[in-house]
Amino acid sequence: MQSEDLDRLEDEVRDALRIVMDPELGINLVDLGMIYMIVAHDNGDVSIKMTTTTRGCPAAGFLTQAVQFCVEDIPGVRKADVELTYEPAWSPDMAIPEARARFSVPDF
Repeated sequence: MQSEDLDRLEDEVRDALRIVMDPELGINLVDLGMIYMIVAHDNGDVSIKMTTTTRGCPAAGFLTQAVQFCVEDIPGVRKADVELTYEPAWSPDMAIPEARARFSVPDF
């Protein structure tokens, strides 16, 4: 794949992940800022680094599996490798402004 194709696939992955919702907050993981990294590889694999609202989140397994299934359903993706991390720890200020407004977190 060419660089432009990889960039396009990463954008498609990001857009597709907007259907994966945090079950407690009711906002998608992308808008919450919980998807830290998306990298598309030449072989069709996609690496994703993500987090949850808190370490030990009971929904962590469900969310990582939902991300994997969502990404692997995208044409051109062979396999999704989803890594859960807590570095850096998630905070509401990582969310887009519309989501932060729901938490009463001011824009800076």
